Amino acid sequence: MSATRYTYLGPEGTFTEAALRTLPEAATRELVPMVSVPAALDAVRNGEAAAALVPIENSVEGGVTATLDELASGEPLMIYREVLLPIAFALLVRPDTKLSEVKTVTGHPVAQPQVRNWLRNNLPDVLWESAASNADGARLVQEGRYDAAFAGEFAAATYGLEPLVTEIHDAENAETRFVLVGRPARPAAPTGADKTSVVIWLGDDHPGALLELLQEFAVRGVNLMLIQSRPTGAGIGNYCFAVDAEGHIADRRVGEALMGLKRICPKVRFLGSYPRAGVAVGDVRELRAGTSDAEFTAASDWLARSQDGRA
Repeated sequence: MSATRYTYLGPEGTFTEAALRTLPEAATRELVPMVSVPAALDAVRNGEAAAALVPIENSVEGGVTATLDELASGEPLMIYREVLLPIAFALLVRPDTKLSEVKTVTGHPVAQPQVRNWLRNNLPDVLWESAASNADGARLVQEGRYDAAFAGEFAAATYGLEPLVTEIHDAENAETRFVLVGRPARPAAPTGADKTSVVIWLGDDHPGALLELLQEFAVRGVNLMLIQSRPTGAGIGNYCFAVDAEGHIADRRVGEALMGLKRICPKVRFLGSYPRAGVAVGDVRELRAGTSDAEFTAASDWLARSQDGRA
């Protein structure tokens, strides 16, 4: 395995590359762009790279399904950290192109919902076609296949383009969450401001089936930050659920919730416990009474004493 190589959703000039370069270790790694999320993750699975950075959630469009599906299937991988990147698009064009001359545009499918209103107001008759990534869209504009691409302004120089319009976004403070993914290993120690990600499969479809899963978290005071259903491929109505929960697998409340899920679900895939991006320990919500590690330990000690006749 190449311990110095990180892959990412390419080509050069993507928001994913920009997010990866915010990591301190990126300065000492070989950063290799890949054509797709599956390709970036497969490079980790087959030992060509130590880790991959891929997008997993957008504040406007929600979960990035390609990443969620890849993490839920195939050889297991683990999330080790996350990166939040503010997102604003630029309309990149070949030099001397006027806005009135733009008839075709391209960009990543996740970008379209973030610029839909801007397009309606400024280019209502434009034809949109999706690209593998925003930077790949810029490359296609460079080659003359489209008139303009929505991408990061920083990609303009790489592809010999000009930003015709900048700071395009329908939603203020839009951001995308990226995750650094590697081979499974022991999670880093808890920081006090952590997140745990899992994928859960339902045993069978019956009234209250999803509620039963959620109760494993709720009764232990574990707050859920994301829950998204994804088809399993086994037919209509068969779903698994990608879940992000506050806390670390080493926290008693989280560990016991995961054990509860493992008892009632045919399959639970642990995707990692890792520090939450942009959240300090002092910003984490106060735990509900009865859900701290100390209280779980006290209850366990009480049970042991009761079983021994010492209560």
